[in-house]
Amino acid sequence: MTHLFLRQPVVALPAGRSFWLQDIRAERITPALAGENHTDVAIVGGGFTGLWTALRIRELAPETRITILEADFCGSGASGRNGGQVHSWFAEIDQIAAVTGVEEAAQLCRETADVIAELALLQAQGVIDMDLRLDGWLWTASSKAQEGAWDRAAAMCQSIGVDCFEPLSAGDISRRTGSSVSYAGITEAKAGSIHPAKLAHGLRQFALSRGITIHEGSPVLKISPGMRCVLHTAGGSLGASKVVLAANAWLSALAELRRHLYVVSSEVIATPEVPDQLHQIGWRDGAAICDSQHHVLYYQRTKPGRIIFGRGGGRIAFAGDFGAAFNRDPDRGRQNLRELHRVYPELQNVPVAYDWSGPIDCVAEHVPVFGHLRGHPNIFYGMGFNGTGIAQTPIGGRILASLVLERKDRWTESGLVGLERRMSLPREPIRYLGARLVRRAISHINAAEVQNRDPGQLARWIARYKPGKH
Repeated sequence: MTHLFLRQPVVALPAGRSFWLQDIRAERITPALAGENHTDVAIVGGGFTGLWTALRIRELAPETRITILEADFCGSGASGRNGGQVHSWFAEIDQIAAVTGVEEAAQLCRETADVIAELALLQAQGVIDMDLRLDGWLWTASSKAQEGAWDRAAAMCQSIGVDCFEPLSAGDISRRTGSSVSYAGITEAKAGSIHPAKLAHGLRQFALSRGITIHEGSPVLKISPGMRCVLHTAGGSLGASKVVLAANAWLSALAELRRHLYVVSSEVIATPEVPDQLHQIGWRDGAAICDSQHHVLYYQRTKPGRIIFGRGGGRIAFAGDFGAAFNRDPDRGRQNLRELHRVYPELQNVPVAYDWSGPIDCVAEHVPVFGHLRGHPNIFYGMGFNGTGIAQTPIGGRILASLVLERKDRWTESGLVGLERRMSLPREPIRYLGARLVRRAISHINAAEVQNRDPGQLARWIARYKPGKH
C-alpha cells in the first residue's frame, strides 16, 4: 500500500506567535488523538477551511460523524497569523472569471458578500465575538505605477450591475487613514477588519457545540488510503470513509498538489497601542487598507489603537518545504517598520511590539482550487487562498462539503473544482531559482515605483514571469 505522507509543522515558539494569538492567550482545549478511532469524515487542519467545512457538512447532513485533526491548536496556522482584513471577492472578480467564467465569478463574489453579513450576524447574536468592524476596505495607490490597479475589477463589477466600489480622492484617503502617502483608490463599504484569532477560536467552540469532534496537538503523520482511509498520528489512528485535506501550505508535501502550489511567507508587525498619536493624525476607524504594490502592503488599526502592518511576497520555500524559519522573520519586522514609517512619517517613534510571519498557499491563478486526489476519490483538498480567506474559506467549505457528501449541485459543478484547468509550475530547482530572481526584480520595482522612478526594462522583463501578486 502506498501511504500519503504529510509535512510536519514546526510549532511557533510563544514569542513568535502572532499578536492575535498572544492577545487571546491561544491554547489547546481539546485532547490529542489517542488509540483507535472511527468517523465518517476526517478533516486535516483546524483553521478556517477545516472548521467551515465541518460546519457546512453538519448543516447538510446532521447525522454525519465529523472529526478534525489539528496539528497544534485551531487557528495556529494562517487563520491566526493574517492581517485581519475582511472583504469580498469583488476585487478579484477578473481573476476568478478567468477560471470560472463571468457568470459564476459574479455569483461567487456575491456569496462572499453574504458571508460578511453572516459573520456580522454571528457577532450580533453573540455566537462569536470576533471584533468585526465593517468600516470599509480601501484599495489605494501611492505612486503613478499603482494608479488604476483596480480599474479592471471595478469595470467588470459595473458590467454585471454591481455597484460595490466607490472612488476615493486624496482627501478621502487622508481623512480615513491619517496618511497622505496614498492619494487615489476605491473603497468597498461592506468590508473591514476583524480579530482573526477570536474568529478561529469562536468557530472552534461553535463546532464543538454542534457535536463536531476536534483533536488538537494531533499532527497527521501519514494517511493509508483505501475504501476506508486510516489517518495515523503519534498517539493514535482514525479510520474514515472520507478525508478532507485543509492544511493550507502544508499540502505542498503532496507531489500532485505541489505541481500547482507554491509557498511564500508573509510578514506582519504590530505596534504598541498608541491611540493618542493615531487620533492626532486622524486615523480613527477600523477600515482595512491595502496599497497596489506587487508585494502588497496591508494594514489596519485595532480599536484600542494598535497598528497591524503586513506585507506579502517574502521568502520562498524550495519544493514547498518550510519550517521554523517561516514562523518568524529573522529581520524581526524591520522592513515592515520602514514601510510603516514611510506611510506614516509622523509615527517615526512608534516601535514594533510583535512580529511574526507565516506560509501562504499560492496558486498561479490566485484563485483557490478544490477536488479530490487522483486515484483517491474519497480524499479531498482545498488550497490556494493566496492570503485572502476570511470571507472566502466559508465558500470553500460549501464546495468541500458538497464534494464530500457526493451532492450534485452548483458547488460540485463549480469552475473552482479540478486541477486540470490550472497552470502547472516549473519543476525544482528551476522554480525556486526563478522565483528568487523574480522576487528580487519585484522588490527593485517596488522600491523604484513608490518614489516614481523608472525601475528599468530588465527588472520589468524579469517580473513578467511572476505567477501572481505575491
